[in-house]
Amino acid sequence: MPTVEGLEFAYTLHPLAPGRFGFRRWRWELWHGRALMAAGWRVDRDGACRAIQSHATQVAARMFGLRRALPHPAEHVSDIRPGSTLRVDTGAVAFVLVPRALARDAISAS
Repeated sequence: MPTVEGLEFAYTLHPLAPGRFGFRRWRWELWHGRALMAAGWRVDRDGACRAIQSHATQVAARMFGLRRALPHPAEHVSDIRPGSTLRVDTGAVAFVLVPRALARDAISAS
């Protein structure tokens, strides 16, 4: 099966202040260009990183009309280092996750 490449998503990942119950949360967002594709929060950073990758996989498959079961959580990188770019290959679709600040800088430079 041929692989479609060249797809790029931007992401943000940052901690939220403790809520009224006192636990910290991590806010994540997934962007494709200027469109917000998914957003949410998780209790831990690893969960937020897995959510970004999982939703990016779903969006990429949907963009190309592919029906794909969610990958097993073990296939995801548990932590995205701050400011790093991550290449994800799902088999049929490969894409890159880029921090949103870097994606904005690239858009404004061109």
